Amino acid sequence: MDKVAVLIPCYNESKTVKKVVEDFRRELPEAVIYVYDNNSTDGTAELAERAGAVVRRERLQGKGNVIRRMFREIDAEVYVMVDGDDTYPAEASPEMVRRVLKEQADMVVGDRLSSTYYTENKRPFHNFGNSFVKNCINRFFDTNIQDIMTGYRAFSYSFVKTFPVLSRGFEIETEMSIHAADKHMQVDNVIIDYRDRPEGSISKLNTFSDGFKVLTRILNLYKNYKPFSFFSLLSVVLVLLGVGFLIPVIADYIETGLVPKFPTLIVCCFVLVAALQSFFAGLVLQSIEQKNKQDFEMQLLAVRDRFGKLYGSEE
Repeated sequence: MDKVAVLIPCYNESKTVKKVVEDFRRELPEAVIYVYDNNSTDGTAELAERAGAVVRRERLQGKGNVIRRMFREIDAEVYVMVDGDDTYPAEASPEMVRRVLKEQADMVVGDRLSSTYYTENKRPFHNFGNSFVKNCINRFFDTNIQDIMTGYRAFSYSFVKTFPVLSRGFEIETEMSIHAADKHMQVDNVIIDYRDRPEGSISKLNTFSDGFKVLTRILNLYKNYKPFSFFSLLSVVLVLLGVGFLIPVIADYIETGLVPKFPTLIVCCFVLVAALQSFFAGLVLQSIEQKNKQDFEMQLLAVRDRFGKLYGSEE
């Protein structure tokens, strides 16, 4: 088991990967630096290996797939995850590691949005998207994570080994934040100085297509993690629609004693029945989610027991 593992997912980062590896080797001399190459064609893996990193490969394309492989393969007391594009300062990593080791944090977030992100980032839609996603998740999941989509984080062993990686792409950071919030894990924020990519380094994030995937992922996770709230809201919308279209039908009946819009009456009845079904579906799914949370706590105990055995065997 490693004391500290630095995890760097990379796809065509030849311009920056050498500097990133060297910076983290300097700031965390006790760490093992892992670079996971995701089908790069520009010599990223070779440059990382020369800089002193342990290089491994993930053939399935996508950041989520890379992180799934990392979390499965590596055992460490604390993990630091960082992008290979040299936009995050290695100088912040000792404090992030300390929060996990000394203050029992399960996830430490490198918070760009509270410092230089909005001035350094030259893509205005990225700025808007980060703020929008942060506000949505903090409101939906009653948390206070200051940077939802940052690629710079530190994790405990318990978080890594109990986090179910479902996303394949850049939605993975959003998924991590929601998982931590839903499972009442300790999340700390460390403010970092963000710098934009150096000249010649190209972002792999597509503002609109990846942004749409992130928003879709938030909606799906909200449905899965808070089913009663989700289906109750859906039920309210259906009731409002059903009653809204039903009122004119009832008004005509009171005035004339006839129902001239009989198809509308039938559709309204079906909509109201659907609203009732949605409400009770939320109740049932909320009970299942509560059982899942109980099972997760037992899983967490098993993971901590395994960590104790691994850590003890190292000593």
